[in-house]
Amino acid sequence: MGPVIVWLNGTHGAGKTTTSVLVQQLIPDSRVFDAEKIGETLMDITPGLPATDNFQHWPPWRQLVVETARRVLDYTGGTLVVPMTVLIEPYWREINKGLAHHGIPIKHFVLHADQDTLRARIEGEHPIPSPFRLKYLQPYAEAARTWLHAEAEVIDTTHLTPTQAALQIALRHSASDGR
Repeated sequence: MGPVIVWLNGTHGAGKTTTSVLVQQLIPDSRVFDAEKIGETLMDITPGLPATDNFQHWPPWRQLVVETARRVLDYTGGTLVVPMTVLIEPYWREINKGLAHHGIPIKHFVLHADQDTLRARIEGEHPIPSPFRLKYLQPYAEAARTWLHAEAEVIDTTHLTPTQAALQIALRHSASDGR
């Protein structure tokens, strides 16, 4: 199989970042691509881009995610593991369509946990819980209910360690890859 993306979606506290590093170690010829760094780069432009509470609202972010992933895969081949929350369906469709246009398949996984577990994980990260992270709990629940879970393989991390979640993802990736 040619280049592929393993996209780890889900809200803050689901375990995307930790799990992505472990998935990368389990899938040969893979790399982690943190698409949030593109958003950080766009936030550093001065004078700033139009005000927003989320860099995903900027069309260049979505376009640059597609283009960066494509260019990296053209250069390296293999698999890109992308730990990135995308809860707005049209944004997901735009990214998915852009990658499909370049012939890059996406294996889309949602790392899910119940709301109480997510809140406890976020609140346990720092002495003062991140209001930014907490505000995405409800939008995640709505996306999960209306479209997100239907678009991906759901890995319930409520009672899994990151290692267990990574193993499930790697096994499903390998099974669909014919390995």
